[in-house]
Amino acid sequence: MIHLEQLTKYYGQLCAVDHIDLDIDKGEITGLLGPNGAGKTTTLRMLTGYLLPSSGTIKVHGYSIEEAALQIKRLIGYLPESAPLYYNMLVYDYLDYVATVRGIERSRRMNRIRTMVGLCGLNGIMHKSIGELSKGLKQRVGLAHAMIDDPEILVLDEPTSGLDPNQIMEIRDIIRGIGKEKTIIVSTHILSEAEATCDRIVIIDKGSIVADGSTEMLRLSMGQEKKITLSLLNADIDRVRERLLDVEGISGVEQLGEPQDGELRIRLTTQGDIDTREKIYRSIRETDWIILEFSQETKSLEMIFRELTREV
Repeated sequence: MIHLEQLTKYYGQLCAVDHIDLDIDKGEITGLLGPNGAGKTTTLRMLTGYLLPSSGTIKVHGYSIEEAALQIKRLIGYLPESAPLYYNMLVYDYLDYVATVRGIERSRRMNRIRTMVGLCGLNGIMHKSIGELSKGLKQRVGLAHAMIDDPEILVLDEPTSGLDPNQIMEIRDIIRGIGKEKTIIVSTHILSEAEATCDRIVIIDKGSIVADGSTEMLRLSMGQEKKITLSLLNADIDRVRERLLDVEGISGVEQLGEPQDGELRIRLTTQGDIDTREKIYRSIRETDWIILEFSQETKSLEMIFRELTREV
């Protein structure tokens, strides 16, 4: 569906996008993650034909951006971070105007507008001025704009930026609903949004792709190390280290703070893909220690993101 090969963009001497290779299949919701300045927006602007690459290949449905930019633009609905709305227009007039510009015949225009009203939750505001709307409603109008001609691909650049938690949930639900029928690329640095909304996550840092896959695949690719937190009564750290370091798969025992009211908190580091929890429990059961807490931590998307994009 979408093929990027050795895609590169320079601004003067600055390399904003550095030889990116990426394929996106039909029907995927792909999250493009990265810190500010990572190259996300530049990549999307090249994909949508707003910017030309310095080098590399962009193909959408077999069309090349260099030879068939107009055909590619007809396949894509694009919502930039700041939705390009005309604040002095009524919502209805604006959507009718956009539908006209996008070449929708008059006989189909009203039906498309009605569809967008239902999909994006615009009931009750169609005869309001866009400038009077909240940011969340403006984003909905922007989504309706991007989808008015029923594009196969939807590109959303930071669609929830600046919204409150309720508005974020509303936009997330809309994206998930659209994703049942469309190929969607969402640029964001809100990690919970990507994890909750996207089928696939691509992390970009300094213009290069540093990770690509589902959240679970990314966790596996970052290694099999796990952390287990224990709270114990009647235990001291020396005896705990001596006993638990003998358990297969345990590579480290760390004390967490000073004991409080006889409660010792520790964090165990485990290596490999073996589940060590049963062995830990059986080893402790042979002592007079009392388990107050026993929990295993898995790497969150935030932890993975930080490891991949932190400054070295």
